[in-house]
Amino acid sequence: MTATDFSPQRTLTIVPIDTPSLGDRSYLVHDGSVAFVVDPQRDIDRVLEVLDREGVSLTHVFETHIHNDYVTGGLALAKETGAAYLLNGADEVSFDREPLHDGQTLGVGDRIQVEVVATPGHTFTHLSYVLHDQNAGRRIAVFSGGSLLYGSTGRPDLLGEEHAERLARLQYGSARRLGELLPDDARLFPTHGFGSFCSATQSDAPESTIGVERSSNPVLLHDEDTYVRELLAGLGDWPAYYVHMAALNSAGPERPDLSFPREATPEEIRRRIEAGEWVVDLRNRTAFAAGHVPGSFNFGLDGSFATNLGWLFDWGSPFVLLGERPEDVSLAQRELVRIGIDRPAAAATGGPEQWSDRELGTFGQADFPRLAEVLRERQVVVLDVRRSDEFAAGHIEGAVNVPLHELRTAQLPDGELWIHCQSGYRASIAASMLAAAGRDVVAVDDHFGEAAGAGLTVTSGGA
Repeated sequence: MTATDFSPQRTLTIVPIDTPSLGDRSYLVHDGSVAFVVDPQRDIDRVLEVLDREGVSLTHVFETHIHNDYVTGGLALAKETGAAYLLNGADEVSFDREPLHDGQTLGVGDRIQVEVVATPGHTFTHLSYVLHDQNAGRRIAVFSGGSLLYGSTGRPDLLGEEHAERLARLQYGSARRLGELLPDDARLFPTHGFGSFCSATQSDAPESTIGVERSSNPVLLHDEDTYVRELLAGLGDWPAYYVHMAALNSAGPERPDLSFPREATPEEIRRRIEAGEWVVDLRNRTAFAAGHVPGSFNFGLDGSFATNLGWLFDWGSPFVLLGERPEDVSLAQRELVRIGIDRPAAAATGGPEQWSDRELGTFGQADFPRLAEVLRERQVVVLDVRRSDEFAAGHIEGAVNVPLHELRTAQLPDGELWIHCQSGYRASIAASMLAAAGRDVVAVDDHFGEAAGAGLTVTSGGA
C-alpha cells in the first residue's frame, strides 16, 4: 500500500509501514511538519527512517490495543523521539503512558485531530482512532487496529475461549459504531488482516473505505446472532507464541539489539544440536534438501519464517542461525525480535560445508505426479501438514493429517513419509524436523492445486 495524500492547501499524508511476514500494518500520519504513528512494530528503525525521509517530527504514538501477535515498538519509539505514548487508560501496564478514554479528542499540529473511539471485541479495551482533517472539516479516515478489517473483523478468541462469544458480540457493536460514525468515503486503515492470525478471515483487498465495507463486510450486513455464529464457527488455531505477546507488551519492551551475533564454529553447531538446541537453516528448501547440517531445521526466509518458527519453538531456548549471507541472518533476527525471540546464541554464514564437521544430511524432493507414480508402485505414508481446516476442504485420499504445529507431539505411522502442504514451505520444515529425528522422508515441493491433475484422488471432509 502506498502513501495516501489528502488535500486541500497543505498535504496530509498517511504512510503505511507493512510487515507482510506477520500480516500487519503500522501507519505514520503527518501534515508536512508533525506526525503521529499507530501500532508500530518493534523494529522502530523503519519508523525513524520514514520520519527522516518525510522531514517531520513525531509527537504522538498511539496503540489500538495490547497486541497478541507481535511485540510493540511503541514505548521504545516514544522514548527515542520524545513523543507521547498513548493507550487505553484501562490497560494494566507497568510503564508510564498517557491514558486515553472513549470520546477524547487530541490535536496533532494545527491541522490534525484524532478522536478516540472505544471498539472492544478483539480485546476488551480496544480503541480505534478517527482522523479529522481540520481543513476539510470532517472525518476522513479511521485506524481500526483489530476491530473493523477489510471484509472481516479481528478474531475474538485470543483472550481465551471463555471470552470469545462475549467479545464477538462486542466486536459486532464496535464495527457497527464505526460504520455509523464515518462517511462512506472515509478510508479504513486496519492493523491486521493481511495474513495475520489476528484476523477472523482473510481478504486480498489492498485498501478499502467505510462505504465498501458497508456493502460487503458480514459484520455490517448480517444480524448479530448470524455474525457471531459464523464468526465463531470459522475460527482456526492461532500461533502458540501469541500467549507470550500480551505479557511482553504490558511490561514495556525496549528497543531490540539487532547487532550481528558472534560466529559459531562447526564444533559448536554440532554440540548444540547434540544438546537438543535449535540450529535453524535459513536457506530455501531446495538447497536444504540437497545438503544440510545433520539435525538442523529448515525455516527458509522465503516463506512465513517467524510465524512458523515461533509456533514450534521452545520459548526461551538458545538457538543458532545459519544463512548464506550476513544479510540473511540480519533479516531473520529482525523477523524474530518482532515476536519476542531475541539474540541468537550464535550464527554462521556461507554454506553447509563450512558449518558441519561431518557428512551432510540430505532428503528427497518430488512433485505430485511423482507421488502418484510412487503410490502405484509401493505403499508409503502421505503426510499432510496443513491445518485441519485446509485438510477438510480437500485432501489426498488416504493421507494422514498432522498440522505442522502439532508435529512435535504427534505419533506418526511407521514407514517412508511423503510430506506435503499447500505450496511446499511447511512440508520442508516438517521434513527437516522428521529427518533430524531419523525418519525416511521425501518433501513434496509442489502446489496442492496440482494434486488432482497429477492423478491423485482428492476428497473433502474430516480427517
